[in-house]
Amino acid sequence: MKKKVTVNDKMQKGYIYYLTEPVGKNFHPEFKPELTPKEMLGLGVFGGKYMTDCSGEFPKDWYKNAKLSPEKKDPSINFFNLNASLPLQVWRDKGWIYYDDPRGWFQWYCRYYMGRRIPEEDLRQIKRWKAIKRHAGAIKKNCNPGDLNCRRKQRQVLLHWAYDGRKV
Repeated sequence: MKKKVTVNDKMQKGYIYYLTEPVGKNFHPEFKPELTPKEMLGLGVFGGKYMTDCSGEFPKDWYKNAKLSPEKKDPSINFFNLNASLPLQVWRDKGWIYYDDPRGWFQWYCRYYMGRRIPEEDLRQIKRWKAIKRHAGAIKKNCNPGDLNCRRKQRQVLLHWAYDGRKV
Protein backbone atom coordinates (compact mmCIF):
# COMPACT_ATOMS: atom_id res chain seq x y z
CA MET A 1 0.00 0.00 0.00
CA LYS A 2 1.62 3.21 -1.15
CA LYS A 3 -0.48 6.25 -1.98
CA LYS A 4 0.97 9.34 -3.63
CA VAL A 5 -0.06 12.75 -2.28
CA THR A 6 0.66 15.96 -4.18
CA VAL A 7 0.43 19.19 -2.21
CA ASN A 8 -0.39 22.57 -3.72
CA ASP A 9 -1.14 25.12 -1.03
CA LYS A 10 0.16 28.56 -0.04
CA MET A 11 3.42 27.17 1.33
CA GLN A 12 4.14 24.20 -0.94
CA LYS A 13 3.66 23.79 -4.68
CA GLY A 14 4.11 20.36 -6.23
CA TYR A 15 5.40 18.77 -3.01
CA ILE A 16 4.96 14.99 -3.24
CA TYR A 17 4.96 12.44 -0.46
CA TYR A 18 3.75 8.88 -0.04
CA LEU A 19 1.48 7.28 2.51
CA THR A 20 2.95 3.93 3.49
CA GLU A 21 0.97 3.12 6.65
CA PRO A 22 -2.76 2.92 7.38
CA VAL A 23 -4.39 6.12 8.67
CA GLY A 24 -3.93 6.48 12.44
CA LYS A 25 -2.00 3.20 12.77
CA ASN A 26 1.49 1.78 13.15
CA PHE A 27 2.91 4.69 15.13
CA HIS A 28 6.36 4.53 16.68
CA PRO A 29 6.00 2.69 20.03
CA GLU A 30 7.04 5.80 22.00
CA PHE A 31 4.55 8.06 20.19
CA LYS A 32 1.14 7.89 21.85
CA PRO A 33 -0.71 11.13 21.13
CA GLU A 34 -3.88 11.66 23.15
CA LEU A 35 -5.64 13.65 20.43
CA THR A 36 -6.07 13.11 16.71
CA PRO A 37 -5.54 16.00 14.30
CA LYS A 38 -9.33 16.14 13.78
CA GLU A 39 -9.89 16.42 17.55
CA MET A 40 -7.24 19.11 17.82
CA LEU A 41 -8.83 21.20 15.06
CA GLY A 42 -12.23 20.77 16.74
CA LEU A 43 -10.88 21.93 20.10
CA GLY A 44 -9.35 25.05 18.66
CA VAL A 45 -5.61 25.13 18.23
CA PHE A 46 -3.23 27.74 16.84
CA GLY A 47 -5.89 30.44 16.82
CA GLY A 48 -7.73 28.67 14.03
CA LYS A 49 -5.27 29.88 11.39
CA TYR A 50 -3.18 26.76 11.05
CA MET A 51 -3.56 24.95 7.72
CA THR A 52 -6.76 26.69 6.60
CA ASP A 53 -5.59 26.31 3.00
CA CYS A 54 -4.83 22.58 3.33
CA SER A 55 -8.32 21.10 3.25
CA GLY A 56 -7.57 19.35 -0.04
CA GLU A 57 -4.70 17.40 1.53
CA PHE A 58 -6.52 16.01 4.56
CA PRO A 59 -9.89 14.31 5.10
CA LYS A 60 -12.87 16.64 4.76
CA ASP A 61 -14.29 15.38 8.06
CA TRP A 62 -11.29 16.89 9.88
CA TYR A 63 -12.66 20.30 8.94
CA LYS A 64 -16.36 19.62 9.57
CA ASN A 65 -16.30 20.83 13.22
CA ALA A 66 -12.92 22.56 13.11
CA LYS A 67 -12.60 25.97 14.70
CA LEU A 68 -10.90 27.97 11.95
CA SER A 69 -10.06 31.59 11.25
CA PRO A 70 -8.93 31.80 7.60
CA GLU A 71 -8.12 35.53 7.64
CA LYS A 72 -5.90 35.79 10.71
CA LYS A 73 -5.09 34.04 13.96
CA ASP A 74 -7.86 34.44 16.53
CA PRO A 75 -6.80 33.27 20.02
CA SER A 76 -10.44 33.29 21.17
CA ILE A 77 -10.93 30.20 18.99
CA ASN A 78 -8.42 28.28 21.10
CA PHE A 79 -9.98 26.05 23.75
CA PHE A 80 -8.46 28.12 26.55
CA ASN A 81 -9.16 31.44 24.73
CA LEU A 82 -5.58 32.69 24.71
CA ASN A 83 -2.54 32.84 22.49
CA ALA A 84 -0.14 30.00 23.24
CA SER A 85 1.81 30.05 19.96
CA LEU A 86 5.10 31.50 18.92
CA PRO A 87 5.23 33.10 15.46
CA LEU A 88 6.37 30.79 12.66
CA GLN A 89 9.46 32.96 12.15
CA VAL A 90 10.63 32.12 15.67
CA TRP A 91 10.32 28.43 14.83
CA ARG A 92 12.34 28.98 11.66
CA ASP A 93 15.01 30.98 13.49
CA LYS A 94 15.41 28.21 16.08
CA GLY A 95 15.78 25.55 13.38
CA TRP A 96 12.65 23.67 14.46
CA ILE A 97 11.12 23.59 10.98
CA TYR A 98 11.83 20.61 8.73
CA TYR A 99 11.97 21.38 5.01
CA ASP A 100 9.16 18.98 4.07
CA ASP A 101 6.82 20.45 6.72
CA PRO A 102 7.17 24.24 6.48
CA ARG A 103 4.30 24.81 8.92
CA GLY A 104 5.94 22.85 11.71
CA TRP A 105 5.12 20.07 14.12
CA PHE A 106 1.35 19.91 13.58
CA GLN A 107 1.78 19.57 9.83
CA TRP A 108 4.27 16.78 10.45
CA TYR A 109 1.77 15.11 12.83
CA CYS A 110 -1.11 15.37 10.35
CA ARG A 111 0.99 13.75 7.64
CA TYR A 112 2.36 11.13 10.02
CA TYR A 113 -1.19 10.35 11.17
CA MET A 114 -2.26 9.92 7.54
CA GLY A 115 0.56 7.40 7.02
CA ARG A 116 3.63 9.27 5.79
CA ARG A 117 6.89 8.10 7.29
CA ILE A 118 10.28 9.83 7.19
CA PRO A 119 12.27 7.77 9.74
CA GLU A 120 14.91 10.29 10.84
CA GLU A 121 12.49 13.22 10.91
CA ASP A 122 9.84 11.13 12.67
CA LEU A 123 12.30 10.38 15.48
CA ARG A 124 13.23 14.08 15.80
CA GLN A 125 9.60 15.15 15.98
CA ILE A 126 8.68 12.40 18.44
CA LYS A 127 11.56 13.50 20.66
CA ARG A 128 10.21 17.09 20.57
CA TRP A 129 6.68 15.82 21.32
CA LYS A 130 7.92 13.87 24.35
CA ALA A 131 9.74 16.94 25.69
CA ILE A 132 6.53 18.99 25.75
CA LYS A 133 5.02 16.66 28.34
CA ARG A 134 6.96 18.60 30.98
CA HIS A 135 4.08 21.08 30.89
CA ALA A 136 1.74 18.38 32.20
CA GLY A 137 4.11 17.85 35.13
CA ALA A 138 4.07 21.56 35.94
CA ILE A 139 0.28 21.61 35.85
CA LYS A 140 0.03 18.58 38.15
CA LYS A 141 2.53 20.11 40.56
CA ASN A 142 0.90 23.54 40.73
CA CYS A 143 -2.84 23.04 40.13
CA ASN A 144 -5.72 21.32 41.85
CA PRO A 145 -7.13 18.40 39.85
CA GLY A 146 -9.79 19.56 37.40
CA ASP A 147 -9.00 23.28 37.77
CA LEU A 148 -8.98 24.29 34.09
CA ASN A 149 -8.33 27.92 35.04
CA CYS A 150 -4.92 27.04 36.46
CA ARG A 151 -2.03 27.32 33.97
CA ARG A 152 -4.31 27.78 31.00
CA LYS A 153 -1.47 28.70 28.63
CA GLN A 154 0.41 25.50 29.43
CA ARG A 155 -2.79 23.53 28.95
CA GLN A 156 -3.29 25.13 25.52
CA VAL A 157 0.31 24.33 24.60
CA LEU A 158 -0.39 20.70 25.46
CA LEU A 159 -3.40 20.75 23.11
CA HIS A 160 -1.15 22.06 20.34
CA TRP A 161 1.04 18.98 20.80
CA ALA A 162 -1.73 16.34 20.91
CA TYR A 163 -1.75 16.02 24.70
CA ASP A 164 -5.16 16.59 26.24
CA GLY A 165 -4.53 19.61 28.46
CA ARG A 166 -8.13 19.43 29.73
CA LYS A 167 -7.43 16.14 31.52
CA VAL A 168 -4.23 17.02 33.36
